[in-house]
Amino acid sequence: MTTLAGRTILMSGGSRGIGLAIAVRAARDGANVALVAKTDRPDPRLAGTIHTAADAIREAGGNALPIVGDIRDDATIAAAVERTVAEFGGIDVVVNNASVLNLSPTADLDPKRYDLMQDVNVRGTFMLTRSAIPHLLASPDPKVLTLSPPINLDPRWFAGHPAYTMAKYGMTMAALGFAHELGQKGVSSTCLWPATLVATDAIGNLPGGDQMVAVSRKPDIVADAAYEVLTTDGQELNGQTLIDEDLLRSRGVTDFAAYSMTGRDEGLAPDIFLS
Repeated sequence: MTTLAGRTILMSGGSRGIGLAIAVRAARDGANVALVAKTDRPDPRLAGTIHTAADAIREAGGNALPIVGDIRDDATIAAAVERTVAEFGGIDVVVNNASVLNLSPTADLDPKRYDLMQDVNVRGTFMLTRSAIPHLLASPDPKVLTLSPPINLDPRWFAGHPAYTMAKYGMTMAALGFAHELGQKGVSSTCLWPATLVATDAIGNLPGGDQMVAVSRKPDIVADAAYEVLTTDGQELNGQTLIDEDLLRSRGVTDFAAYSMTGRDEGLAPDIFLS
């Protein structure tokens, strides 16, 4: 498959950052994109809303269906699937993008924040994909793309922020489960993660976020890598946990300076899971 024209994507999150970049890249082919996100009104800490995201998708050439709701709520998920199918006739792709970032050490992490990460990152990934299965199975080339890292049991990934690591690895385990359970039925499930920090509001709102954003790449690099995943036919990438830069290099990309916030492909901060 060389295009996403006419394909329907159901994405969690997507009001901004990496999710929006993926949606806009797909829209340039003429894809249909349904977004399930909470940001209905502007927030001073966050750029954009689900409505401005929908406008950007349409401006790029795609069709957008903004669905305001909480990915933690089963009724919201069921309604999102129903509305997407009613609007576009089916679902070809699920993108599990919604995620909560909290790097607090165990003693400092509020229990509600722990629950939030587990509910959005792990449960949201599992339940959104689960609800879309009947429609994915009816697609000629169904894909599930989950934005989560390769599982690495090196103690350093647990020493600083075990709760966040558990939540992100939970997303990856769900995606690998889909790959093995649904792969034999034609559904290709793949994980994708950035090699470096990516300039998003989630990073910018952390302590020292301005400095981290300055040594980050733009969300476009993850969007271009996601596009490669979603336009790869069949099961070639099923069950793989991919790094954006590695995938793009394997597809012939050699110049990464345009993705850098500084315009130079040097001095970038590696992602917290890859440093």
